[in-house]
Amino acid sequence: MTEKELSRLKLQAANCRVSVLRMLRASHHGHIGGAFSAMDIVTALYFYKMRIDPARPDREDRDRFILSAGHKCLCQYSALAERGYFPKEILDTYGALDSRIPGHPDMHKLPGIEANTGALGHGLSIALGMALGKRLDGDGARVYVVMGDGELAEGSNWEAAAAAAHHRVGNLVVFVDFNGLQISGPVQEVMDFTPIAGHFQAFGWNTMEIDGNSMEEIVAALDSIPADADRPTAIVAHTVKAKGLSFGEGDVAYHFWNTTDELMDRAERELQALAEAYRKAVEA
Repeated sequence: MTEKELSRLKLQAANCRVSVLRMLRASHHGHIGGAFSAMDIVTALYFYKMRIDPARPDREDRDRFILSAGHKCLCQYSALAERGYFPKEILDTYGALDSRIPGHPDMHKLPGIEANTGALGHGLSIALGMALGKRLDGDGARVYVVMGDGELAEGSNWEAAAAAAHHRVGNLVVFVDFNGLQISGPVQEVMDFTPIAGHFQAFGWNTMEIDGNSMEEIVAALDSIPADADRPTAIVAHTVKAKGLSFGEGDVAYHFWNTTDELMDRAERELQALAEAYRKAVEA
């Protein structure tokens, strides 16, 4: 991938973060910490790797994306809007009664949402079933999952991990958004699952560890998975909570953000400036 192509992806990630702020401007609150930590991963999937078509969101041979940590839905909504799945004006309804973009993804309200998630620990099991189905279809589709590190305490994750390895479900790819913080504090104090890659390896998964806020490393990891992989892949992505929100990075208080106009104005200025810098790099 060329530097210009990487800059284009970084621009998309910056634009998606701005779209998250647009939703928070409307609702005045939301789970920004995980949405921003996972944003670079989600951007790489929607704008680079996944076989999808916004004009045909139900095409049978599409790749699937499951946001297991459904409270991070702001990052998925922004990516879907930027990718053209729905008009951006809908972003302004976040937090409103009967909005099509509720606080957790709802497959019955929005194109591009593959499953209702938010009850943590179920996304991997849902994705495993989809991946097995797509393997039977033989159309080469993959199923990608983004999990939070805090949800690893749910036992259903490990049942799915064992089953995926046993059945050699090579078209299943999981990102663990390892930002180290959950709503009640550091994950290693609440429930320590390190080494995360080691646990997946023990079940028989192919594993990688990357900087999950480095577009270069995300793209390289995705490109390294062989088309005929015979084992599921877990990518442990070391990220920063609220990445891109300069005054909130690495702060558990920004797991869920109740905004103020002053801080929102500052965040918008900073992210719009970042987007403009990437735009100039793309146009150079």
